[in-house]
Amino acid sequence: MGTPEFAQYVLSVLVERGYNIVGVVTMPDKPAGRGNKLQQSAVKRYAVDHGLKLLQPEKLKDEQFLEQLRSLEADLQVVVAFRMLPEVVWAMPRCGTFNLHASLLPQYRGAAPINWAIINGETQTGVTTFMLRHQIDTGDMILQESIPIGEDDDAGTIHDRLMTLGAELVCRTIDMIEQGKLQTTPQPTLPEDQMRPAPKIFTETCQIDFGRTAREVHNLVRGLSPHPAAWCMLNLGGELRQVKIYKTAISTAPVGDTAIGEVQTDGKRYLRVRCKDAMLDIVELQLPAKKRMNIKDALNGLKLNN
Repeated sequence: MGTPEFAQYVLSVLVERGYNIVGVVTMPDKPAGRGNKLQQSAVKRYAVDHGLKLLQPEKLKDEQFLEQLRSLEADLQVVVAFRMLPEVVWAMPRCGTFNLHASLLPQYRGAAPINWAIINGETQTGVTTFMLRHQIDTGDMILQESIPIGEDDDAGTIHDRLMTLGAELVCRTIDMIEQGKLQTTPQPTLPEDQMRPAPKIFTETCQIDFGRTAREVHNLVRGLSPHPAAWCMLNLGGELRQVKIYKTAISTAPVGDTAIGEVQTDGKRYLRVRCKDAMLDIVELQLPAKKRMNIKDALNGLKLNN
């Protein structure tokens, strides 16, 4: 059970290693893009290409879907980046249902664990498999692996590394269950003020506040790159423009008397914005109706002289 590329990769590894996939459950096709054309999930495309039994329920408690799910007679259900399941679904298989989550639980429960770990400046993250129960992302843990988050990592690079690591963890978890060696551990209980949630990312989440420190803004950009991308309004050549920012670097240039949010540029090589405590270099950005580009190419097109 899954939807995006992260889940599709795990499914592909299970298929390639010979696990018996009796069915695949993914979200219904959704309209997207300029033409509002129906878009298939990455998991659906893979399932169709490989002739796997496919279910796309609108409602997970729909009796017709539940009957179809029962008819598969699955021993085990594996969930990767999918919707919250009702008990009637996760309790169905004789071996239960486990989930792969892209964080070191109990931290970063929620829809966007990779993004928030980087936004919050964490230096490590990981993947966890756990048995499903009522409250989301709270079930007893099975296996957990960690990786470092480097200075140059962003959500894209960490996504790809966790996707590969996660597929291996899923295979190990299935093998443990098949061999009757499953052992689980309750998630540690932490004080509420020490928990780091990972809620869904919205447009307003992505707006840059240059009143924050340069490090905080830099981490926000990393945590949202390449998708959905941080954005802000910048005064470029006397015109206020909304731009997406994909890569930044904390500058050593002096702040001087520059106001917070003010732009500095030579019009050719650099574009900097004043944050609370330092200047921040914009390294890659996307201007309205343009593609993503490095700052030199962007400035060459803008022809600024400030």
